[in-house]
Amino acid sequence: MDKPVNLVKLCVGADSIAALQGWRAARKADDPNWTCRHVTRLWPKREAELLNGGSLYWVFKGVILARQRILRLDEVIGEDGIRRCGIVLDEAIIRTEPQPRRAFQGWRYLAAEDAPRDLPQGREQDEALPSTLATALAEIGLR
Repeated sequence: MDKPVNLVKLCVGADSIAALQGWRAARKADDPNWTCRHVTRLWPKREAELLNGGSLYWVFKGVILARQRILRLDEVIGEDGIRRCGIVLDEAIIRTEPQPRRAFQGWRYLAAEDAPRDLPQGREQDEALPSTLATALAEIGLR
């Protein structure tokens, strides 16, 4: 069986976990049949590994702060007729320990052993550290 792998993606349009949660809540309020998914131009080559327990890790202002479990990949045909990949996600947004990320485009694969740990239960509502402080702590190995 394939070892799980994750994706890392910039959270474009949301600069915080709260903004992402608000955007998703608004979509769901507008359409009760709304599916929690992120549509991207390319289909992941490591599909089997992603679907074997992988998550999409969200980068906010240069720092991974949250993840969502990947449930499946759906084909999405855009208005332009081009085939895209709809990464269907669990609606739960799980906060993680901050992990700095340099700027990149598209997505990057992330091995399970390199992924930031989930924050302990009960800390989901804690106010996030300022990104500069979280980045500095992560860079010196403090979590």
